Amino acid sequence: MADKKAATLPRKVYEQELLRLQTELVKLQEWIRVEGARLVVVFEGRDAAGKGGTIKRVAEHLNPRVARIAALPKPTERERTQWYFQRYVEHLPAAGEIVLFDRSWYNRAGVEHVMGFCTKEEYQLFLRQCPIFERMLVEEGILLRKYWFSVSDAAQQERFRRRLEDPTKRWKLSPMDLESITRWEAYSRAKDEMMVHTDISEAPWFVVESDDKRRARLNMIAHLLDSVPYHEVPPPVLELPDRPASTGYERPPRDLQTYVPDHAASL
Repeated sequence: MADKKAATLPRKVYEQELLRLQTELVKLQEWIRVEGARLVVVFEGRDAAGKGGTIKRVAEHLNPRVARIAALPKPTERERTQWYFQRYVEHLPAAGEIVLFDRSWYNRAGVEHVMGFCTKEEYQLFLRQCPIFERMLVEEGILLRKYWFSVSDAAQQERFRRRLEDPTKRWKLSPMDLESITRWEAYSRAKDEMMVHTDISEAPWFVVESDDKRRARLNMIAHLLDSVPYHEVPPPVLELPDRPASTGYERPPRDLQTYVPDHAASL
């Protein structure tokens, strides 16, 4: 097997292709909006597998009124008494919308199951109901895509270390993340069991190798684009109008307003 570090995609190649793919994502967005389609993309995987960075690149140039990220916090006391899928249903897209789930209902098959946050009965019920739930979404006409980001234990450990040392990334590291190191095999078994029950023909899982984040982002976005039969929608013809002549307006003196200090001048 080729050395993963040696196979890292050059930054220039990555950035050029990423921009091309992001341009296509904008075209996909416009097709979704005009056609009234509904797209749901589920991002799952281990902690530090690269889901967040990929979601950021997918959404970077999209209209937030069309494409939004759903990253739900832990359920409230009231939500714990609801049907498990209920809190996710309200975040599903309406016509002309895209929803990117940064983790999803699959929390029950992963962290909740491994960490004991749900009962065995709740876990088994999830495995039975999830394929039915997803078939209902697809039958309703929702375009459902599910991506599992697969990261090696060595790559995960290195990413945790960098987060621990970088003050701008410390917020990404939680005690639950560190606990996942000691439960690596338990999470592996949970993922395998989840795949057995939920990798269905109507909504299959697509695995993204993510030790190389650049490759993972490009591969996932390219696959998403290839999986949707979109076409370019001609944009409206717009022309900049001529700026009208002044009618005598004069700006008030600057000293009447409070300005942000010029911090940049001190650099």
